Amino acid sequence: QVQLVESGGGLVHAGGSLRLSCAASGSDFSINVMGWYRQAPGKQRELVALITGRGTTNYADSVKGRFTISRDGAWNTVYLQMNSLKAEDTAVYYCNAVQYGVTFWGQGTQVTVSS
Repeated sequence: QVQLVESGGGLVHAGGSLRLSCAASGSDFSINVMGWYRQAPGKQRELVALITGRGTTNYADSVKGRFTISRDGAWNTVYLQMNSLKAEDTAVYYCNAVQYGVTFWGQGTQVTVSS
């Protein structure tokens, strides 16, 4: 069982930066991939970025060049550095982990970008 706790959300002006953190506990070394998703009001949850055990990363086209996902070597914490934020980045951001084909979610953290 993997527990995920996000932090780092908040209110920022357009063009600003935030760094989200996701602290993982429980069976850390068996995690296959971790990622960040977001859900804006009235929209479906969408992938923002993910990182595999080998360090391979993947990003949504809308955040490429602005967001960076990283993790510490032991899967203890995954980060999402968000730069050049736009109003359309406003959403609840969720941390996600996959372990042996089972998906786990954090409780989410709100990111609000004022234009």
